[in-house]
Amino acid sequence: MPRRLRSVLFLAFVASASALPADRSRTLRAEFQRLHPCPSTGATHGPCPGYHVDHIEALVCGGRDELRNLQWLAIGLHKEKTRAEVKLCRAR
Repeated sequence: MPRRLRSVLFLAFVASASALPADRSRTLRAEFQRLHPCPSTGATHGPCPGYHVDHIEALVCGGRDELRNLQWLAIGLHKEKTRAEVKLCRAR
């Protein structure tokens, strides 16, 4: 794929991603953490060392941005899961 085309596609992706409702995601994450405290600290807000909030069914695979689709996942496992999901679901 020509470099210019890759750049155009990347910019289109960034533009579409920035159009997503970021406030909703922040609000949803805060609500999730309030209901499911951080596994490492028990905190109901703020950072959670060693963990990320993960979509059980990835958004790239058609998962929904909902409370019931969220879970805590250790950072290393989250990275592995994300790589596998992107590879699998983008190939479809």
